[in-house]
Amino acid sequence: MVDKDTPTRQGMTLGAYLRVLLIGVYLGILFTKSEVARWQRVRDMFLFREAHMYLIIGLAIAVAMVSMWIIRRFGVTSLDGKPIKYSPKPFHKGVVIGGVLFGAGWALAGACPGPIYAQIGAGEPMAWLTLAGAMLGMYAYAVLKPKLPT
Repeated sequence: MVDKDTPTRQGMTLGAYLRVLLIGVYLGILFTKSEVARWQRVRDMFLFREAHMYLIIGLAIAVAMVSMWIIRRFGVTSLDGKPIKYSPKPFHKGVVIGGVLFGAGWALAGACPGPIYAQIGAGEPMAWLTLAGAMLGMYAYAVLKPKLPT
């Protein structure tokens, strides 16, 4: 039996993996109950039919801002004890192109990366196609990265 405090090859303990898994389950439930993972909500957001998703995204941005302030102010570390550092990436035309592609995929699929797993967990069979498309896009980015605008 593996001790929950014994580091794995990657340096994280089994307990740390368990905490990450529990956070993921919590987020999946939260995404499902708040209807963030619901295709209809995403569609209505992109068609400007209701503010539900905009309010959730705005709240998420506010929470992230407060969280970043707390991390900087109190020197919070990651689960494996390393300091958390934020370094903004430079803005360039590739960011705009990537943002447009991401938004288009989000609008077509009805999910960004996080809610895909919530949809799979909720038994949405089409979410498997969304996951396959996200993985394909990730691998295409990795292959094309050296040729993309900087």
